[in-house]
Amino acid sequence: MAVLKTNDLQAFLAVAREQSFTRAAARLGVSASALSHTLKQLEARLGVRLLARTTRNVAPTEAGERLMRSIGPHFDAIGESVDALGDLRDRPVGTLRITCSDDAIEMVIRPRLATFLAAYPDITLEFYVDYGFTNVVEERFDAGIRLGEALSNDMIAVRIGPDWRLVVVGSPAYFQRHPKPRTPYEITGLPCVNIRHRPAGSIYAWEFEKDGKEFSVKGEGQLVFNSMFHVINAAVDGIGLAYVTEDLAAPYLASGQLVQVLDEWCPLFSGYHLYYPNRRQGSPAFAALINALRHPAL
Repeated sequence: MAVLKTNDLQAFLAVAREQSFTRAAARLGVSASALSHTLKQLEARLGVRLLARTTRNVAPTEAGERLMRSIGPHFDAIGESVDALGDLRDRPVGTLRITCSDDAIEMVIRPRLATFLAAYPDITLEFYVDYGFTNVVEERFDAGIRLGEALSNDMIAVRIGPDWRLVVVGSPAYFQRHPKPRTPYEITGLPCVNIRHRPAGSIYAWEFEKDGKEFSVKGEGQLVFNSMFHVINAAVDGIGLAYVTEDLAAPYLASGQLVQVLDEWCPLFSGYHLYYPNRRQGSPAFAALINALRHPAL
């Protein structure tokens, strides 16, 4: 019977879940070459191929999938049990991994960040910027941040920001070349800067409302980003009309670098919420974060 080391099995799980030696090595704090050597030795001891390797991809074989399903939950339970020991300390401690968009960080996280970190020196916050509506359970995040209307019913949600809206803006130079739209329908004839939230998703259709009627319009243009900040910068540079977060556009509107149009057509959206699965409720570090981010109106 092969003698297996716990560290070798953890190394296998990391590579199988990340499907990358580079990402798994970074997560484990070892080199990719050392990790590859460990996995080859493990396969040799077991006498079975656990990973299918190509020049670009790494994926578990059928045997690897079976082993991952078998041992994965046990290692997860051990990790959670070890993490729970930190709950016995007087001060909240640990690393919290959160997925969100960069505008969410700017609007609701950044104003409270310095105060929170100073108050809890044993907590590390790790933010992963992603507009793709990441599944926090599958990707092993502690929580995510989304607008209230985009939340899944199987998640606990805490409101952390007020309602907000998007506004249609363009630079003065842009409006010297193009007429200001009088209705959202005229956007289709103007160069626009768009945003695509997910690589495989569709370009975001601009949402409007007036007199109780909700509708959307797709702008056309040569430029698409997945970050609101780059969309704003392109609008400031006069490249196109943009539909951007009002709070982020405010400094440029105040300075005259951007001009707002179609104001009466732009609706309010439900504010940002922190969402998470049930298993995170008992962590003092996570409770401290919720208390710090909870919207003051609640």
